[in-house]
Amino acid sequence: MENFKWEGVMPAITTQFDAQGNLDLEVFQHNLSHQIGAGVHGIILGGTLGEASTLTGQEKQQLLTTTLKQVKGKIPVIMNIAEQSTHRAIQEAQQAEAGGANGLMLLPPMRYKATDEETVAYFAAVADATQLPIMIYNNPVDYKIEVTLEMFAALEHHKNITAVKESTRDVTNVTRMINRFGERFKILCGVDTIAIETLLMGAKGWVAGLVDAFPEETVAIYTYCKIGEIEKARSIFRWFLPLLELDISPQLVQNIKLCEVATGLGTGHVRPPRLPLHGKELERVQAIIKTGIENRPKDLDYKKYL
Repeated sequence: MENFKWEGVMPAITTQFDAQGNLDLEVFQHNLSHQIGAGVHGIILGGTLGEASTLTGQEKQQLLTTTLKQVKGKIPVIMNIAEQSTHRAIQEAQQAEAGGANGLMLLPPMRYKATDEETVAYFAAVADATQLPIMIYNNPVDYKIEVTLEMFAALEHHKNITAVKESTRDVTNVTRMINRFGERFKILCGVDTIAIETLLMGAKGWVAGLVDAFPEETVAIYTYCKIGEIEKARSIFRWFLPLLELDISPQLVQNIKLCEVATGLGTGHVRPPRLPLHGKELERVQAIIKTGIENRPKDLDYKKYL
């Protein structure tokens, strides 16, 4: 894609299933149309929220083909790569490139806690196998491997490694990256609850989760931050925070899919081993969603700045 940029709001979009566990492409497209209409700047397929570990290769290709057809080249479509072996990661990257993906989000090796040297070698091997721009997903909290400044320095000569999804949950890491590398690696916030702080410290974008249910509010926050309307951004964010906290949970997929049901943007179904929430936890999450919906911001004017 010409003029590809790692910037703006990029939803880690959910994969929609029917009650039997099959892909529901109609509802997926319904959600996607709302993301596009709200003004998102890219779409990320097959992430944690996309339940990638439960998807077959054929299903990933279906999602990619469907998304590319719907976005019509207006915004980039990024495929997530989360694999256990270097060989399989290379295969997935090459298949995504052949299928028309515009970029890749790349996790460290799954299940095996690789050393720094092994992690760098893994990233390098995938980068050498594709021409697509790559965003490294740096999430030591959930995946137990931190991509350090020294590791990024070792990857710097791989020209297609161009961005990082910053999910260390340490906002000061944004400044460390910029101080060390300048604009070499574009930084995107990967944790919903610290989006404003990360954007104000120099991040170029936001790989968002609750955007799947609340696309307008998410793009509004990003837009207001970008144009310096911080009070407007802060006001929406204060309303949004209880909902955003549903993203930093082992049950983030179930949580966000419940939000999608409440806003008419999803089926709510998850694939095993995930199970629907029940009991007190379901009641807790539904109460947060109900309060959020009842107090949802009105008359957002961010689109005039797009």
